[in-house]
Amino acid sequence: MLSQPQIYHISPSILEDRLLFKSICLDMDNNYYWSSEWSESFYIKLASAGFISTSYDSNMGLVLLPELQFDYAVLDFKNLHISKKVKKLIDKNNYKFSINSRFDEVLKNIEDKHKYNWLKEQYAELLKKLHKSPIEKNFKIISVELICKDTDELISGEIGYIIGATYTSLSGFSSSEKRYNNYGTLQLVVLSLYLEKNGFSFWNLGHPCMRYKERLGCKTYSRNSFLSRWRRGIALPMINPFEL
Repeated sequence: MLSQPQIYHISPSILEDRLLFKSICLDMDNNYYWSSEWSESFYIKLASAGFISTSYDSNMGLVLLPELQFDYAVLDFKNLHISKKVKKLIDKNNYKFSINSRFDEVLKNIEDKHKYNWLKEQYAELLKKLHKSPIEKNFKIISVELICKDTDELISGEIGYIIGATYTSLSGFSSSEKRYNNYGTLQLVVLSLYLEKNGFSFWNLGHPCMRYKERLGCKTYSRNSFLSRWRRGIALPMINPFEL
């Protein structure tokens, strides 16, 4: 994953310096940066600048690993593809879709389901803080849940953030039980329909290399093309999931 010969440090002052940040955007040899700062305000500034942050176990401990990607997977809702299998699950209607009903449980499932989980320790605590007490009006951390109507079991879910009229996925999970085959894709489709219905401009799914994103209908944007569209999207009035 980390193929750069050197990963440079990034700080709030670098983000605030227009010339320095412009040079980062133009640098197509580097995409990863690191920081030991875990403040809510810095995380929001990184996200607003187009970075998608994970974490990394370094010899200094866990550090924040913001990435200004070379390419981004973007879903315009008109391009959403719904497979026949997912259409059948929608018609079956044996699930509930919700926002922010089981935030901590979604985090726990992400931790349990992934062999390598970067969403842990300081990162998980940071997201919990931002979720409970948002410090910026234009930024919100949310959880997405797909729940079985009969058993109330959490089948699939994800964590992401809203900035302006955009939504960005961070990480998610889906049940490995055979009876829930394709329910992970169902959650993505239902989420897309939800975002479209409530006026979001587009959905940022991060790295375009995963096949499920292409099958969902995502298109790949280069860094420059993405950032141009990103700036317009986050400048639009905030769409608040708590008011939907």
